[in-house]
Amino acid sequence: MSDEEHQFESKADAGASKTFPQQAGTIRKNGYIVIKNRPCKVVEVSTSKTGKHGHAKCHFVGIDIFTAKKLEDIVPSSHNCDVPHVSRTDYQLIDISEDGFVSLLTESGGTKDDLKLPSDEALMKQMQDGFNEGKDLIVSVMSAMGEEQICTVKDIGGGSK
Repeated sequence: MSDEEHQFESKADAGASKTFPQQAGTIRKNGYIVIKNRPCKVVEVSTSKTGKHGHAKCHFVGIDIFTAKKLEDIVPSSHNCDVPHVSRTDYQLIDISEDGFVSLLTESGGTKDDLKLPSDEALMKQMQDGFNEGKDLIVSVMSAMGEEQICTVKDIGGGSK
């Protein structure tokens, strides 16, 4: 055996998968599931009894977490479904550019400039109005399966105007 040290190069995402398998029968309401390659929040689950051909079936109704579209899927309850890794991160809003991109302050003090304003009109108006009034805004960014989108805005007080 050799006594030399081994150096491993670390990567930011460590090669982690965007989804993980979970048995369909264990997925519950308010959980997450991948339907038609889209990350969805489960809003309704119903399970049918086993028929003469064997498997009980789970009927999932989910809302796409980025587009808010309703999607449905039926899967045998003993089979595995893909469940997305969903994370939510808070950032402080620094700037809104004229081309619709936002500049956000990360916890480490860097900036994140690759997100567009949300497509939801009310949320976009709330962000622009708060920013124009000089308020300190915290935005929550939901990320799953390589996509990111601003989902909520909070006013933490302050304001210079």
